Amino acid sequence: MSNQWDAVTDADACCAPGALLREPLSAADAADMAVKLKALADPVRLQLFSTIASREGGEACVCDISDGVEVSQPTVSHHLKVLRDAGLLTSQRRASWVYYAVVPQALASLAVLLGADTRTEVPA
Repeated sequence: MSNQWDAVTDADACCAPGALLREPLSAADAADMAVKLKALADPVRLQLFSTIASREGGEACVCDISDGVEVSQPTVSHHLKVLRDAGLLTSQRRASWVYYAVVPQALASLAVLLGADTRTEVPA
């Protein structure tokens, strides 16, 4: 099933005004984005997502992202699964470790939705 977020490009994410300001979201697009926003609404999931996104290449081993999060390993795994199910992360097993990576299109679609300009700093 295709929606307006499938065709998001880096240029869209950097230059377009926020989708919320351009036109009303369709029911399908609103439902798709709500899943992503709901997944990020949890502080632990937001911290995990940020940790992965800020790593070189937007990828990290689960062994590296568990440090600094004050929940148990099974809870970290649950939160990573929620982020993966929401389409924000992918995972790949390499030997005995699992590596998580940010889905660039998902990050770009969130930026477009919110009107974020990734080339400038947010004013204080």
